[in-house]
Amino acid sequence: MSREAILEPDLPIVDPHHHLWDRILPPPQPGAAAAPAHPFTTVVARRPRYLLHELLADMNSGHNVIATVFVQCGAFHKAGGPEHLRPVGETEFVNGVAAMTASGIYGPVRACAGIVGTADCTIGDRIKETLEAHLVAGGGRFRGIRHSASYDADTGVLGPLARTPPGLYASDAFRSGYKHLADYGMSFDAWLLEPQLPDLIDLVRRHPDIPVILDHVGTPLGLASYEGRREERFPTWLANIKELAKSPNVSVKLGGLAMAFCNFPSFLADPPAPSTQLAAEWKPYLDACIETFGPQRCMFESNFPVDLGSCDYDVLWNAFKVYAKGYSADEKTALFSGTATRVYRLEL
Repeated sequence: MSREAILEPDLPIVDPHHHLWDRILPPPQPGAAAAPAHPFTTVVARRPRYLLHELLADMNSGHNVIATVFVQCGAFHKAGGPEHLRPVGETEFVNGVAAMTASGIYGPVRACAGIVGTADCTIGDRIKETLEAHLVAGGGRFRGIRHSASYDADTGVLGPLARTPPGLYASDAFRSGYKHLADYGMSFDAWLLEPQLPDLIDLVRRHPDIPVILDHVGTPLGLASYEGRREERFPTWLANIKELAKSPNVSVKLGGLAMAFCNFPSFLADPPAPSTQLAAEWKPYLDACIETFGPQRCMFESNFPVDLGSCDYDVLWNAFKVYAKGYSADEKTALFSGTATRVYRLEL
């Protein structure tokens, strides 16, 4: 049961960004030294298993979530075979989940109506084999890839996710494979950190034929060496967002601000923050993106279960509704379902 009354329960929602995973690991060996827990690890420990039934429980928690888009998270890659084809295992798994809800036995919801997988863009022309295998495995639901570039010189920012070299999106190796997304009409989800936005700006300008979705409003930072500096860096983030919006092939996901990396006061708060506080904390970033990109290029996202560090699923969507209360009906339709349906070419 929700601890808040559900706002506007009939408003249709297409959640364009969630994950599925099973990260229940065996206990550490006796005598093994425990690594210091990064906040991201703390959140994952709250929901180590997030599969269909956990997703359905969230989708059915009171809001009218009619469909979702799955975004890669390294789940269920193949254990063997050529390295560049192992990520196709994730698409096979997610397409099976999508087929389960498409049967109708769980009601009208359509989980994973769109699938975003991953492929290594640095392998050049060989990426075409990966993309074609994803298309086959996706059963008509595969829409594009995400190849994350998130990096910071301070490894304390990303913790266990600090595994990408600097300057990935700017590298010739990356772009040698990235260009082939256009051959298949695929979109690209970009996850990077706020200081890296100039690399993405250059990438999208050089490849205007590839639709790009900026994840998590570009991930503002307030953790580790950035603690206490998020507001100080806001003007730099805003200037880059305005430059990025000049490329019409770019849309932006409004969310991810509940993550550890942003480190708002609501993160891991006890008791958990109400939706009104979340809406107030996130407002400057949401305002700037909608004013710059327009509602037709913006979409609210849950980023679950990662955003569990700040709120439950039902409270998160309440926060977006609190924030959006002054928007028109047409603008709300775009923000909550229309942009996601169009950008990910969903057949609902």
